[in-house]
Amino acid sequence: MTTTLSPRGWENHPPYVYPGYKSTVKRGPTKPLVPLKAAPGEIAQPVYGHDAVGELDHDLTRNARRNGEPIGERMVLTGQVLDDRRRPVANTLVELWQANACGRYVHKADQHDAPLDPNFLGAGRCMTDSEGRYRFLTIKPGAYPWGNHPNAWRPQHIHLSLFGQHFASRLVTQMYFPGDPLHQYDPMVMSAPERLRRRLIADFSLDVTEEGYALGYVFDMVLRGADETPFENR
Repeated sequence: MTTTLSPRGWENHPPYVYPGYKSTVKRGPTKPLVPLKAAPGEIAQPVYGHDAVGELDHDLTRNARRNGEPIGERMVLTGQVLDDRRRPVANTLVELWQANACGRYVHKADQHDAPLDPNFLGAGRCMTDSEGRYRFLTIKPGAYPWGNHPNAWRPQHIHLSLFGQHFASRLVTQMYFPGDPLHQYDPMVMSAPERLRRRLIADFSLDVTEEGYALGYVFDMVLRGADETPFENR
């Protein structure tokens, strides 16, 4: 039996160079890619396995604690990784990184005048289960200024990446929150085709919400096909 995949919908993803997002003009590729041949004996795909993922890697409320709880609104983020026929993609590595509740990243390049949280790293990872599901417990990130244009603020968002069968098969996207008034002003959101922007916004879920502890959001990621999620590195 031969399995065929839907063709890539290149028009469904943001362009590498989008003038409204100024830094893409400098870092976006403008020349054709150069294919590289793998050297003999070179590992062709990542070797992860559940033993390579720590017990608390998925829980950003605990994986960087030093002297207390991280500050901010706790949240659960879950969803499925699906292929073009909406079949679950099991045992794939999902990585997450984000700003803290005040809108600041733990990175020396982030000089935003907002406090760092000593108990929050803003990074985690997990493997999808047999049903293609992933789950993170984290803190809802804050908006932050980023200097792209006058009075520019990035909406609250979470970065997510997926690893496939090969090192080069990494897909990166951003998840946004429902009802954020900054969506319409953000070049990253607006660079996605208008008909697909809704696919970048998570759904609030009372079923995922943990009573008395954390609100729940669902964000499915579809690799290709009619329901394809817009990815940054198409």
